[in-house]
Amino acid sequence: MQKTVIIIAGPTASGKTALSVQMAQLFNTAVISADSRQCYREISIGTAKPSRDELAAVPHYFIDSHSIREEVNAGVYEKLALGYAGEIFEKNDIAIMCGGTGLYIRAFAEGIDDMPPIAPGIRTRLNEQYTLHGLSWLQQQLQERDPGFYAIAETQNPQRLIRALEVLDATGRSITTFRSATRSPRDFRMIKVGITLPKELLHHNIHHRVDAMVQAGLVEEVRAVMPYRGHNALRTVGYQEIFSFLDGYISLDQAIDDVKTHTRQYAKRQLTWFRKDPAFQWFDPRDPAAIIAYVQQQLAR
Repeated sequence: MQKTVIIIAGPTASGKTALSVQMAQLFNTAVISADSRQCYREISIGTAKPSRDELAAVPHYFIDSHSIREEVNAGVYEKLALGYAGEIFEKNDIAIMCGGTGLYIRAFAEGIDDMPPIAPGIRTRLNEQYTLHGLSWLQQQLQERDPGFYAIAETQNPQRLIRALEVLDATGRSITTFRSATRSPRDFRMIKVGITLPKELLHHNIHHRVDAMVQAGLVEEVRAVMPYRGHNALRTVGYQEIFSFLDGYISLDQAIDDVKTHTRQYAKRQLTWFRKDPAFQWFDPRDPAAIIAYVQQQLAR
């Protein structure tokens, strides 16, 4: 059989983790996480890592593999994930990849171009503007100047927005043009499975998950990583809002509401990203039998 990676993607709280574990058990293989935050040991609650039982059920790669002090990006992920897949292929023809970070999945599947060098002055100026005018200024600038990227960007993450703007300033080109110019051939095939739920149910799952995170100690987790708050992994949904509460700007109730709102918005952007790739076949995760039948049919080809 040709070496194959089954990629399971979709919005947050749609049921990807449970499906990937089921699929890995079926094929007696391992799961490679494609989540840009679950690799950090110090943050577990706000990143919705697989449970202890799920981690014990099948081997997982790229979970708790790094410290928050290390910088991980799509280029780093591409090399790591290809290495993980190679390791799995030594014993098995099939590997499972699961996650919601679209850029990481694309880097693994297609390769990622080297980003252009940025003059230090550009970054300094953008950071100064961000300090002066806040997140809304970054959002407005990017929406006006690069609406294509804005539609799929993590708009609550200032680091990502500054990165996109500095590439625009340095090259006059959208950051997206550096991500898809050349495809790197892979010596394995990929079966891409997208899962999502009806909007009301997905939103219910998101709200329930956020409440569960708070119950599990999200505020304490965020307090413990305060020294690293400038790190990219913490300039994201679930952490930014709790920082605002801990700084005394908003109440805890408001912070929790904001996490729910921003997570819903992020889920919508994830769907926008994955639906742009026609190779994904979409399913309702409540019907795993249909997903397994599709995968087995593809494998038999």
